[in-house]
Amino acid sequence: MSPNATPVARPPRGTAAISKQVLAWASWDWGAAAINAVMTTFVFTVYLTSSLFGDTDANSAALGTALATAGVVIALLAPVTGQRSDFGGRRRFWLGVNTVLVAVATAACFFVLPDPGFLLLGVALIAVASVFSEFASVNYNAMLPQISTPATIGKVSGFGWGMGYLGGILALALVLFLFVQPVIDWPGASTDGSLNLRLVAVFSALWFLGFGLPVLFAVPEIRRREAVAKVSILESYKRLGRHVLSLWRTEPHTVFFLIASAVFRDGLAAVFAFGGVIAAGTFGFSLSQVIVFAIVGNVVAAAGAMAGGLLDDRIGPKSVIIGSLAGLLVAAAGVFLSPGASGFWVFGLLLCLFVGPAQSSSRAFLARLAPAGREGELFGLYATTGRAASFLAPGLFTLAITLAEPHVASGGAQRYGILGIMLVLLVGLVLLFPVHRPTASGRREGSA
Repeated sequence: MSPNATPVARPPRGTAAISKQVLAWASWDWGAAAINAVMTTFVFTVYLTSSLFGDTDANSAALGTALATAGVVIALLAPVTGQRSDFGGRRRFWLGVNTVLVAVATAACFFVLPDPGFLLLGVALIAVASVFSEFASVNYNAMLPQISTPATIGKVSGFGWGMGYLGGILALALVLFLFVQPVIDWPGASTDGSLNLRLVAVFSALWFLGFGLPVLFAVPEIRRREAVAKVSILESYKRLGRHVLSLWRTEPHTVFFLIASAVFRDGLAAVFAFGGVIAAGTFGFSLSQVIVFAIVGNVVAAAGAMAGGLLDDRIGPKSVIIGSLAGLLVAAAGVFLSPGASGFWVFGLLLCLFVGPAQSSSRAFLARLAPAGREGELFGLYATTGRAASFLAPGLFTLAITLAEPHVASGGAQRYGILGIMLVLLVGLVLLFPVHRPTASGRREGSA
């Protein structure tokens, strides 16, 4: 790591865990929920994989391929995004730029008409939004040490995830009652040419922009490292390589955690990316039923994330992650074995309960490990390793469907995609076991 690291100012000890800065920071998560819940999980991807665009199994495979491709692109480009914004003192700036780019790609989904010829455009735009969303998240996550103290990192991280889920509830409710099952008669609710579903994309873009702005005003920009001159992209990659080698020599368990979390976080992302698709394609949920499930699921997920944040500060993030991953495997097996919609309700909600704590505590785990002034670099590596593995779950989801398709009835192969996601979660859990856990102050203890 660079010896020229400039410490990032933290709130003084004794500061309330949920401050005005934390509220503004969490507002970004609230806004991002419209992208995560509405666009990539429960509404727009369900629209893309429906029979309006042809064979549903083929559409699911196309979506999986697009998301896997996005993961490869991110893995190639993300390694230097956090590093360059950290060294250049432009963390907040790039958060703003990438937020706008996500909103633009999302709004462009309005032009995806219900015709097989528009499937490629639709999955491509979802993939592009995924790329810029990850770039934004690098800078967003790196802000966590700026707005929390070592004793409150877990609570603040859990609060951010919880706000995201609650934002998803409201966004989904508005989508349901304005566009899908409108309670008022207005032109935007027209189903001609799926206008109502295409307008959902515009709504999501505006929602993200509106709630993503406060953090850009409330959290100050980090200082530029004056001693470090601007370098080329190639040199940034060389510098990244030197930093990784230094980290391996001095903090090997940080590297172990980055690898383990890269794998299980990809599985966590896939739970939401394909949850609505599976509900509709395998269990016969209508779009309205998918949205109702999503609303209930987000309530459960918000409760899980906030409860997990409280446990995180008490028993440590590693224990929370292990418990959550074990719960996810049990719940996913229940979904796979469920013969009907009632089983999906029970085990699907269990999935929602455990996803949030695993996500939140993973972020808090790394924040506890990050030395002062090196947060951006470490969260850049967090994104790098995460996106380097981001093709795993979509790829295995697609592979499982492809392998099952010749052996099951038409439309029945999608269920087997769950097994691909479960494999990724299991491998991530196994890799996490030997990693030493951090204490609240950041010191590592023996593996637990």
